[in-house]
Amino acid sequence: MPKSAKHLLIGSTETYSGKSATVLGLSHQLQQQGLDIAYGKPLGNSLSTSDGTVVEEDVEFITHSLNLSANRIAPTMLALDEARVQKRLLGEDKTDYRQSLVQQYLQVPRGDLVLLEGPGDLAEGHLFDLSLLQVAEVLDAAVLLVSRYKSLLSVESLLSAQERLGDRLIGVVINDIPSAHTETVNNFLRPYLEQRGIAVLAMLPKNDLLQSVSVGELVKQLNAEVLCRSDRLDLMVESLAIGAMNVNAAVKYFRKRRNMAVVTGGDRVEIQQAALETSTQCLILTGQLPPPQFILSRAEELEIPILSVDLDTLTTVEIVDRTFGQVRVHEPIKVECIRQLMREHFDGDRLLSKLGLTPAKAITT
Repeated sequence: MPKSAKHLLIGSTETYSGKSATVLGLSHQLQQQGLDIAYGKPLGNSLSTSDGTVVEEDVEFITHSLNLSANRIAPTMLALDEARVQKRLLGEDKTDYRQSLVQQYLQVPRGDLVLLEGPGDLAEGHLFDLSLLQVAEVLDAAVLLVSRYKSLLSVESLLSAQERLGDRLIGVVINDIPSAHTETVNNFLRPYLEQRGIAVLAMLPKNDLLQSVSVGELVKQLNAEVLCRSDRLDLMVESLAIGAMNVNAAVKYFRKRRNMAVVTGGDRVEIQQAALETSTQCLILTGQLPPPQFILSRAEELEIPILSVDLDTLTTVEIVDRTFGQVRVHEPIKVECIRQLMREHFDGDRLLSKLGLTPAKAITT
């Protein structure tokens, strides 16, 4: 009987804290040290249909990024959505997910370490016995929590999580720290958590690129028509600007921003012109009015996509804002960025020592 792999669950106290990014950066780092890594996401939520089969987008992307073979991928037990919850509440879904976890995760050998991406927060999945703590208990897994830094109040949710997870919590990653707050986190939050037995394994600085969304993602979310440069939908947008003021004010406003998407009316030609001459990654025109030919020609020349949406400005801005709030790491440029951040800031040796693992490269030298 082959020795069973250890399991490490990457969880968070709230959604969109950076779990997938942490998995990507950490697994690459551990692979570099010669460890045989497997990956799974027991509870899925970002689903798409491919060739008639339903796939979890994060699982597919991470599998591809890490070049993992099929026997190093643990299956997703359940896709969490309204319909599945309803079936469970009505008693139509009687599946014993604990038993499924044991069969699919514990009875199949998968290398040295299985990295598991946990649910959105500590409560999600509880109805199906697939919450973070429930999965950790079934798999006897250690837990690494990712917390997006907002203020020193972040300490509250981490202490509460420690109370619930107990000794399973082997460390935290504090993510998205603005440079102005680095000292505060270092001087106050980090020592306080360490004194209380919560190991701070990484303090990751805020990074505009990781918070950015691709023009292609905006096209998808807005159901937009691409009027030009559909070959540049890979451009990354870091901020949003609304061109609703007079042109002089707009120019000043645009000059202060970088890598922006500008939302303006299809009839605001002078604003469109000003946007094209500043740090704009795409122009989003509302009201379904086509821009004049000279605007399209200039955008072609500058390689700036122009999108047309059948929405008013307010709705457009709300959708773009929401897209920024739900940023995914599915672009190669972001993968490289997170790997570099983790290399610089994550204490991999301390993690391995807490897991009782030895890097393979250390063994051979």
